[in-house]
Amino acid sequence: MRQHAAQYVASQYYAAGLRPAGDNGSYLQAVPLLSFRPADKGTLTVTRGGTPVTLEFGKDYIPGGDPEKLSTLIDAGVVFAGYGIVAPQYKRDDYKGVDVKGKIVAIFGGAPGSFDGEERAHFGSNANKAAIAAKKGAAGVILIETPGSRRPFAQIVDYWDEWRMTWADAQGNGHLTARGTPTIASLSTAGAAKLFGEDKGWAAATKAVADGKPVLKSFATRATLAVALKTERKMVMSSNVAGIIPGSDPALKDEVVVLTAHLDHVGVGRPDAKGDTIYNGAMDNAMGIASLIEEAKRFRDSGKPPRRSVMFLAVTAEEKGLIGADYFAHNPTVPKDKIVANVNLDMPVITYKFEDMIAFGAARSTLGETVARATATVGVGVGTDPMPEQGFFVRSDHYRFVQQGIPSVFLWPGMAGVGREAFDRFLSTRYHRASDEITNPEILWDQGVRFIEANYAIAREIADADARPAWKKGDFFGTLYNGYGAK
Repeated sequence: MRQHAAQYVASQYYAAGLRPAGDNGSYLQAVPLLSFRPADKGTLTVTRGGTPVTLEFGKDYIPGGDPEKLSTLIDAGVVFAGYGIVAPQYKRDDYKGVDVKGKIVAIFGGAPGSFDGEERAHFGSNANKAAIAAKKGAAGVILIETPGSRRPFAQIVDYWDEWRMTWADAQGNGHLTARGTPTIASLSTAGAAKLFGEDKGWAAATKAVADGKPVLKSFATRATLAVALKTERKMVMSSNVAGIIPGSDPALKDEVVVLTAHLDHVGVGRPDAKGDTIYNGAMDNAMGIASLIEEAKRFRDSGKPPRRSVMFLAVTAEEKGLIGADYFAHNPTVPKDKIVANVNLDMPVITYKFEDMIAFGAARSTLGETVARATATVGVGVGTDPMPEQGFFVRSDHYRFVQQGIPSVFLWPGMAGVGREAFDRFLSTRYHRASDEITNPEILWDQGVRFIEANYAIAREIADADARPAWKKGDFFGTLYNGYGAK
């Protein structure tokens, strides 16, 4: 994200009367970013029975990047650990019966279909799996192409040397969930066949996946794998933009409702048929940022300050993995224990007259009832998640607040009526393409106004309610992250 985008949002916050809530009395919160990518194709050599076999780049594997080291050398035994999931809630431990300390763990990507949609996305997260492997003492992780995957190996090969990103601390060390256990490579099914050879355990695992069986038997292989990787790294500075309306109620003013939208997009990409390489991100997420700013103006123009404080937070690097939101969640500019809710705006598609709204995560906390009452003020109800298999609940900035135990929702215009058709058309023709432009003739600006009005009503009710939002008792995410009301 270039700084002029952040400066523009800051100027709009000033015009809306927000107080600075960034660093040192400014609207900007500096976000140090560590970018990294494979510096070369690396080498992976499998040895079984004294015979070395070198895997072929692009056909058998693509290398990972190690944000901790410029050069990574690992020579270790290989253990297959199913999907790499440990889930006591499902009475599942893919590491049961195997010792992976000092070994390379090979796991399938994703999670079995037997897991619930949003929880499946959590357990299928590569970052979460790497963190588990690190706790078990693994030397590294290899991801294996899962049969029937939404992102097969052939689709990711061309992106092998793209920059990855995490935020960094004051010493320049990257924030990692799996320190000391890098994800060293992704393997195709052909590469996995070379790694495991004729091992009966591998044959049984692939058959179980093909048959849709959720539980796979883990095993130690007879192979060792020598890995040599080089990683290119660089530091980049970016900014979140934070403004706040102080609360007016002496008993509630220290509590903070955080409204978020990301102000980055994917930048320059592959040219379209007209040769356009600029990915403007009008819907994703200039529309979310514009909505955030307009909500701030509505608070100002209401003449009625909220009882709780309301923060307007434009975050950077969402497209790189929710990085700006994660940095704020770990380094908030207000006391973390005073943040009572997050409402997130990301890619509202306003090319149709929406008949309902979707609030991902609403059923998990009392925010669900708040959203239902607020959307009724603009004449729409609340629809259910139309694509639970996509795991949208864990794919936008609000999830970084969820991981801090904060009740959160992520809002979209809904899919009722013509909504699903219009949304699918946007995904297939404009999403992450140069064609996501403000000149899109399908944009209905009056629907943008309705979306803003609904979001303002939601934020206003949260800010003025007597009670703070609470997780539903026993909710999976609320309990996992020790959220208010969950236990």
